[in-house]
Amino acid sequence: FQDMDFLLREDLRAVRFQLELLKPELLLEEANIASTFVFYGSARIPEPAKAAALIAAASTEHQKLVAERLKAKSHYYEECRKLARIASRVKPDAEGRRQFVVCSGGGPSIMEAANRGAHDEGQDTIGLNIVLPHEQAPNEYVTPELSFRFHYFPLRKMHFLVRARAVAVFPGG
Repeated sequence: FQDMDFLLREDLRAVRFQLELLKPELLLEEANIASTFVFYGSARIPEPAKAAALIAAASTEHQKLVAERLKAKSHYYEECRKLARIASRVKPDAEGRRQFVVCSGGGPSIMEAANRGAHDEGQDTIGLNIVLPHEQAPNEYVTPELSFRFHYFPLRKMHFLVRARAVAVFPGG
């Protein structure tokens, strides 16, 4: 089980699929999560304060133009955070199963805003991260035991939808 050369063999791809399917399913079930509220959105739009700092730090006209465009969209960060806070106030059902648990890709920007909104309410939050060449690490607001890192994009997308009872799509999502 610790032989990575063996586990990464091409003929064991189906086993890796099964593991990537099974681990989040088991852990979400153990966490008593019945449904999720999925948030999609940009990995580039900063919170308003950071957007203003980007404009101030711009040293070229092009950087300033890009920073101003991001600033114009930065209100979506706060709107996402507010919506996630509202979703996080939903009480468990009669069986004690948690409903509308905030779920995002676990990365920066809009994903961070969603996880941060749930965190603001003292609630657990799910991050379904993916291995990418240049990014992305889970944001600081994802509940560590509900932070999952996927290798297979389709399995990640499937996990977004398995428990979803609501979906919010912000720009860039």
